[in-house]
Amino acid sequence: MASSRDDFIIAIRSAFLKKSTKQKFSLLTLVLISVLIILLSSLDFKIIRYLKIGISEVVYRSSFVVSIPENLIKKSVKDIVDYSTFYKIYKKEKNELNQLRSNNISSEITQFENKELKELINNYVSSADKILAKIIVDHDSPFLKSIIINKGSKDNIKIGTNIYDQSYLVGRVIEVNYKTSRVLLLSDLNSNVPVTIAPQNIQAIITGAGDEYGQIKYIKKGFTNDFSEQSIVYTSGTGAIFKSGIPIGRLKISEDEKSKNYIVEFYSDFSQLKYVFAEVVTETEIVSVDEKNSQEKDNLKNPMSAKLKILEDEIQIIEETNSKFKDENENLKSEVNRLNNEILNFENQIQSQKKTISQFDLDKKELGFLRLNLEYGHKCRKTFLNIKGFAVGTSEYKKCVLNKGRINE
Repeated sequence: MASSRDDFIIAIRSAFLKKSTKQKFSLLTLVLISVLIILLSSLDFKIIRYLKIGISEVVYRSSFVVSIPENLIKKSVKDIVDYSTFYKIYKKEKNELNQLRSNNISSEITQFENKELKELINNYVSSADKILAKIIVDHDSPFLKSIIINKGSKDNIKIGTNIYDQSYLVGRVIEVNYKTSRVLLLSDLNSNVPVTIAPQNIQAIITGAGDEYGQIKYIKKGFTNDFSEQSIVYTSGTGAIFKSGIPIGRLKISEDEKSKNYIVEFYSDFSQLKYVFAEVVTETEIVSVDEKNSQEKDNLKNPMSAKLKILEDEIQIIEETNSKFKDENENLKSEVNRLNNEILNFENQIQSQKKTISQFDLDKKELGFLRLNLEYGHKCRKTFLNIKGFAVGTSEYKKCVLNKGRINE
């Protein structure tokens, strides 16, 4: 290591010794000039102060001009990020607005159904009670999906009675005996249930697949484009087979090479059912007002007056429910108006961002002119030596600079 270091030092010395007298004089001149500048800087002469100020001004202006592109790039990146953020927020608010509009439509449908039910109440009132039933036989086969429950005609079970697992629909009665009944499950191949797919409010029919899921069928073309795996399937009440609004399951989308398949995963696991609820519906006729008055005159001896009182209470409850729906609709309308205002604000912000971007384009053009001015301004500027030049700031001067100093073009 010592020998290699000595060789390096010897090589440097030989390099200096080989220099000519002129090179040595130049090196000595540079050293003397450096020492002279250091000495002059320590003295407080007026010319030295002006020289320092001039050098500082040149350095400051140079650094400012050099930093202009960097600052413009940073500002542009920030503006682009802000624009993308505003656009994402705008898309999110727009989706929420569409969701609220869908909920508003669902509320209007519910009000219409309530109106129809209220018209039916003028003739009779139907009341439903759920009774607990035990599954005594479970026919688990690839083709037959049905169960036998320990309730029959003795318990007012009829053909078409709806069967529930808690609040979820599992099937309906297709055969009634005195103490037992057969229930056809939704997964049976012969099961067909009219349904509504929310929040899109699309009508369809679910058919059993012989397995623990159902298939969506009989939908017009074009409606399936709105489906998503967040959609929920309810009974629609069409055909008066099932009541409307009973939850069944969640929509799932499966794709293959040829097409998309839409299936429904039931909320209930039919293979684990032990107890179910049978909905027993009873209809009670409403007596007229004259009959009601006559019965009141008989000192309320007829027990029908108590039933009428119950029916009146039910009608009052329905009216109160309708008023609640109206209030909710008003709230939804105000929310829609608020979201529309927010959308307008976002559109204004987008316009402001577009103006900022256009201003950035103008700044880029101005920066290009400044660069060309630094390089070709002396060729276009009118001076004592350059008579053909133009005054600084005129359109001819700017055109000459953009033409890179070519005056005659």
